[in-house]
Amino acid sequence: MSFPAIHRVVTGHAADGRAVIVSNGPLSTVRDLVSVNGMIVHEVWQTESSPPVVGNGEDPTRGPLRHPAPKHGTLIRFLDFPPDEAYLSDGGAAARMKHLFEEFSNPEGLTTRDDSPHPMMHRTEAIDYGVVIEGEMTLIVDAGEVQLRPGSVVIQRGTNHAWANRSGKPCRMLYIQIDGQYDPAIAALLQA
Repeated sequence: MSFPAIHRVVTGHAADGRAVIVSNGPLSTVRDLVSVNGMIVHEVWQTESSPPVVGNGEDPTRGPLRHPAPKHGTLIRFLDFPPDEAYLSDGGAAARMKHLFEEFSNPEGLTTRDDSPHPMMHRTEAIDYGVVIEGEMTLIVDAGEVQLRPGSVVIQRGTNHAWANRSGKPCRMLYIQIDGQYDPAIAALLQA
């Protein structure tokens, strides 16, 4: 099963200040990840400051994949997940996950240990909004898990987590990620 292409509309300003459509069509950055066959990243947009610069700059999604969002920035992307058995059942999960996070330019984000509940456990110092668009997903945290279906929204607040697709079918999720900073009390807990 493949999902429909993402259609993106980007607005901007003409020289006289009138609103114009700058782009109306497919995304410029869609990547099949090498490390996980069937995982596809659809980069929609990102910002690199807070407050973000509102201007007519170039498409910020060109270039290397990022995870987490840029410092003081945001990103929005769709992710198509294959079923877990498509990439976890043949062994080599630890090496595959390491490579996955290298593809996202964030090898230090992977937190998996031998006793982790899933080989994709990771953490980012960010607020993530994860929305199931199609399919089913399981959110796994250190002390539990929740089954998610279309319309489920996860507010991911910098916790250690993984996304498991145990449904046997692909799942499409939308992610909006906002760079953040841990509360000092939580930062101290995570350092211990």
